[in-house]
Amino acid sequence: MTVCPTSASAAQIPISDDSTRELIHTVHACRLCQDVLDPNPVVQLASSARLLIIGQAPGLKVHQSGIPWNDASGDRLRHWLGMDRDTFYDPSRVAIIPMGLCYPGRGRSGDNPPDKRCAPRWHPTLLAQLPALELTLYIGQYAQKHYLEGFTSLTDTVARWAEFGPDRFPLPHPSPRNTLWLKRHPWFDDDVVPALRQRVQGLMAG
Repeated sequence: MTVCPTSASAAQIPISDDSTRELIHTVHACRLCQDVLDPNPVVQLASSARLLIIGQAPGLKVHQSGIPWNDASGDRLRHWLGMDRDTFYDPSRVAIIPMGLCYPGRGRSGDNPPDKRCAPRWHPTLLAQLPALELTLYIGQYAQKHYLEGFTSLTDTVARWAEFGPDRFPLPHPSPRNTLWLKRHPWFDDDVVPALRQRVQGLMAG
């Protein structure tokens, strides 16, 4: 398990807008996974962001547009959050750092997993740029395995969402491919989504 810093642990790190912009420029120049596919790192970041979304990896549509969560998965995620696109794409409020910053290509049954080299290379540096961070959403099993203690399965982890405190929130991936999972687990829409919206909207209003 890797610890994701919160505002309490990162508050002493001096951050400037210039250093954040320079880091993002460096990220965009990364060619770590060029042996797999043409890299196009997708990240959204500003030092004032209070909400962080750690997902899986960009899909093909996001890879082509360079806009995170600019697809059907993003539409469902914004619905869960009760958040409009303007707020979602405001880096001063919402940071987005996937487990793999680049599209990993297609496998036999969907997109490949995030490149395992990516998070260890970039996450510590990127997370250090978020001194105001108050809430992190861990979307999908890859983020949850990496960051949340006691991970056994995605379903179990999401069902235990309240155990992770006010600054961490596990979610299933909002991909259309997970529609069956949502139908099989109605407690997610009934119980988890309202709690998620309350927490996120309270944060955005603060």
